[in-house]
Amino acid sequence: MLDDTLKSQLQTYLGMLRNPIRLVATLDDSETGVEMRSLLETIVSLSDKVSLDTSGSDARKPSFVVAREGETQGVRFAGLPLGHEFTSLVLALLWTGGHPPKVEQDVLDAIKALDGDFNFEVYMSMSCHNCPDVVQALSLMAIFNPKVKTVVIEGGAFQQEVTEREIMAVPMVFLNGKVFGSGRMSVEEIVAKLDTGAADREAAKLSAKKAFDVLIVGGGPAGAAAAVYAARKGIRVGVAAERFGGQVNDTMAIENYISVLETDGPKFGAALEQQVRHYGVDIMNLQKAAKVVPATEPGGLIQVQMENGGALSARTVILSTGARWRNVNVPGEQEYKNKGVAYCPHCDGPLFKGKRTAVIGGGNSGIEAAIDLAGIVAHVTVIEFADQLKADAVLVNKLKSLNNVTIHTNAQTTEITGDGSVVNGIRFKDRVSGEEHHVALEGVFVQIGLIPNTEFLKDTFELSKFGEIVVDAKGHTNVPGVFAAGDCTTVPYKQIVIAAGEGAKAALSAFDHLIRTPVAA
Repeated sequence: MLDDTLKSQLQTYLGMLRNPIRLVATLDDSETGVEMRSLLETIVSLSDKVSLDTSGSDARKPSFVVAREGETQGVRFAGLPLGHEFTSLVLALLWTGGHPPKVEQDVLDAIKALDGDFNFEVYMSMSCHNCPDVVQALSLMAIFNPKVKTVVIEGGAFQQEVTEREIMAVPMVFLNGKVFGSGRMSVEEIVAKLDTGAADREAAKLSAKKAFDVLIVGGGPAGAAAAVYAARKGIRVGVAAERFGGQVNDTMAIENYISVLETDGPKFGAALEQQVRHYGVDIMNLQKAAKVVPATEPGGLIQVQMENGGALSARTVILSTGARWRNVNVPGEQEYKNKGVAYCPHCDGPLFKGKRTAVIGGGNSGIEAAIDLAGIVAHVTVIEFADQLKADAVLVNKLKSLNNVTIHTNAQTTEITGDGSVVNGIRFKDRVSGEEHHVALEGVFVQIGLIPNTEFLKDTFELSKFGEIVVDAKGHTNVPGVFAAGDCTTVPYKQIVIAAGEGAKAALSAFDHLIRTPVAA
């Protein structure tokens, strides 16, 4: 099951185990059960600190628990944790065996302090690049707090459960039998949802911080580049980010970042954070800005108020809040979100295997999504508002060569229909004839571009008609001491490499402002 390279890597990792662990398996004769037995036997053969017990009797077959020696409780994997989840398996083995996790001590302390009865079930697919963050977070919590129980379920192996629970997007998390959340979540976010007093404590902690020389709001490529360039000047730098890495975390393949032949979004985002931390930058994650208050005098402090009630101050501020997926804003979209309406074909596509789907959007992202889905689903309907597809010709030609794709241009989506529980179709109008059409299907993927995260700035900053922050060639905004960079600005071409360059430019401009502006009394 594992090739020689993976076996060698796994053996190296297993050599880091400090304490013995056991794998308690509940197996069956299914194809997945046979593959699971082979995987577990391979793991055991690579380390004398791992043992296998096949006398498990869990209701989910096949499954296995990673537990400490002498214990039966731990992280349970139902189905195979391969693909993107192989790393989650390796980490569960290491953490259970005593190898320390790479998380802040205050996060571990918060996990250990949770009091209650927490039974988590997380559904994932092996092709989902958002799932590992959630799987690893819940695994960590189960390993370090005996009151937390976590089961990781591979949706493809338990299709009946997926159908009964109407799961149409992953990762999907249930807590004590009820929906807890969906989509990418960090361990800090999960703990914050469980610990009701965390927000107040975090707000007080933020407000107590002394002023920064440069405060960056947003942690995507632009914010990360700004942080590195600013920190290398030897000044006090902070990053307040709703989610470090930003939209990059939702990008599957990155093949056009100069000097990096090929990578994926989560790896790229992790590398950004690693480099920023290397320079001692104060990273404040899970922080969403609510308002920017300009300085009252030249050289004075700018204040950034956060949604949790905390406030940060700085001599200069760089706004790099990025952008988010644009909604199609038709009836049914919000009602059926994660019930047939999805935004990530890489993550959720496998859940629609053999079903009928639609893609709204004829740009590169939409056509790439349609091509990707066509290899999984029964049929793809592409709906484009303009009179022709806007994607690159090579993608359009590839799409048109597929025999399970139907393309509608000059088509205005008017409604996503459903039966009250899940999506059952899409309605669109022919913009030439005015004729209405309804297509019966089970899934709709929205791929119509981005909208800048700037709503909280509209009363203070000059914005374009598209909501972008207006900047000059050096990243200056209309507010003295405040700069902006990346996809939230008027700079054309929303690309990772451009955002990074603009972030570096904004940091240099901020430093230039600092050395030329006397500090207010």
